[in-house]
Amino acid sequence: MQKVLTAEQMREVDKLTTEKYGIPSILLMENAAHAVARVITEKLGGSVKGKSILVLCGKGNNGGDGAALARILSERGARQEVYLFGKIEESRGDARTNFEQLREIASGDFNAKRSLYLEEIPTIDYLVHTTGVEIYLFDVIVDALFGTGLSRPLDLLYRNVPVACSSKSRGKDAFLISIDMPSGLDSDSSVKPEIHLSADVTITFTAPKPANVLFPASNFNGELVVADIGSPQELIDEQPSQLFLTESGDASDWLSKTEFLNGSYKNKRGHTLLIAGSESYSGAAVLAGNAAMRSGVGLVTIATPKSSKDSVASRVLPEIMVRGVAETQSGSISEAAFDVLRDLLEKADSVAIGSGLSLDESTKKFVHKVIENRRQPTIVDADALNLLSPFAGENHPDGETPPPLLRKEGSLLPPLILTPHEGEFLRLLGTTDRNAIKDRVAAIRDFATKHNVILVLKGERVLIGEPGGKVVVNPTGNSGLGKAGNGDTLTGILAGFVAQAVQMNIDIFETVVAAVYVAGVAGDIAEKKYGKRVMTASDVRECLTDAFDELIK
Repeated sequence: MQKVLTAEQMREVDKLTTEKYGIPSILLMENAAHAVARVITEKLGGSVKGKSILVLCGKGNNGGDGAALARILSERGARQEVYLFGKIEESRGDARTNFEQLREIASGDFNAKRSLYLEEIPTIDYLVHTTGVEIYLFDVIVDALFGTGLSRPLDLLYRNVPVACSSKSRGKDAFLISIDMPSGLDSDSSVKPEIHLSADVTITFTAPKPANVLFPASNFNGELVVADIGSPQELIDEQPSQLFLTESGDASDWLSKTEFLNGSYKNKRGHTLLIAGSESYSGAAVLAGNAAMRSGVGLVTIATPKSSKDSVASRVLPEIMVRGVAETQSGSISEAAFDVLRDLLEKADSVAIGSGLSLDESTKKFVHKVIENRRQPTIVDADALNLLSPFAGENHPDGETPPPLLRKEGSLLPPLILTPHEGEFLRLLGTTDRNAIKDRVAAIRDFATKHNVILVLKGERVLIGEPGGKVVVNPTGNSGLGKAGNGDTLTGILAGFVAQAVQMNIDIFETVVAAVYVAGVAGDIAEKKYGKRVMTASDVRECLTDAFDELIK
């Protein structure tokens, strides 16, 4: 996982890199420029020779990165126009050094442009209407205006920059590169500002920043590249941030730990029990069960109401065991099923409950019994979450005693993994006020630490919180996963992964992070194969094969 740093924490890392390790700040800026140059070169097919590049610079360090970049690309044969919003004399430190170096090698005569042209300009309107620059003719536009240094809305001076550099204004194959942060975004905030650039690629340095990874600001970063520019890892590790970004290596490492060995057999791969389905929602049990079976787990059992058993059994993979249990008049699992399932509840390595259940009072008592008496990590989803809402101690009515979901006889129970979407999370909190989760990271952290649970908040950019206060952002997945059945598919994948982790003594939080990442990768592969409009939850499950192939080292 990569630690996500605020702008202040990043400045501290840069400062200590110079003070403690003697690496000059001008070298860090040079390394940053080379990192951007590498990405541009790669995106242009391996060479920038003869390509036209427009570099827009601010007066601060982000502009200094842009100036150093222009010098590097010029040496490699690119044709460039560099425009500084302001005067070189108004810049300071390393940025000024790079602007002065650029001025020495650049042409200042617009009518006699050579391969590198530099001009100081007051506004983007001046650039478009006075200089006669035709933005649509450039292969690449580089946004080096503000980076992480902006903490307020863009001035009117820059209001038309996003329009001038938009995809409609650029050539068909041209792309916009932002250095560190798309200008207009506050690096410490997930909020979408009124005026901002939308990058095709953002190259940030040393560590991602909150606006690089948190929705909705993350939508405007395009592809995110985190470049190492020479700051020691220990300086990053020492920063107090508890926000992290999942990397592909996290999933790859987990898959390596659970690889199939010559001695692998079903009991060593884990057994998961899915308590799912009802008369009206048997498909949810099918989706969860099939996804669990595809996860690599050894055994999968589905417990479902007796009236749903045949419907479920006829549609799940033949390797899955289906057990019919007592039900209510409405066709949902009843409290009486608990004693029948007691043996399975004791022997399974993981339990998942909720997919396709109904909101019945007897079902509610059953759900509470399962969770209160759990002997293994338990995933709670869908209506099981609603039957627990409000959660223990969260805005319960006066006089109502919340159930003992977290402790029994003074001891902590096995991990409880809650997987709500935002509406279900609000119900767990006992409120309808969306402001309660306006800061999603803080809300997840508070809930997970208060209740000693692992919380997976679904939605755009899934967030995963744990009792120690760590919150992890998952970067995989797409809006095509917002269709019916994908929550059940994720539940099955989680249940299968957790059962394997129990058998192989792997950390459960690490396992949840890997499962969410893999599910997202499968969703991204499904999008490429079928498109968001057509892809289904079943497609996502079948794409697990490709996801594993992509991630297994």
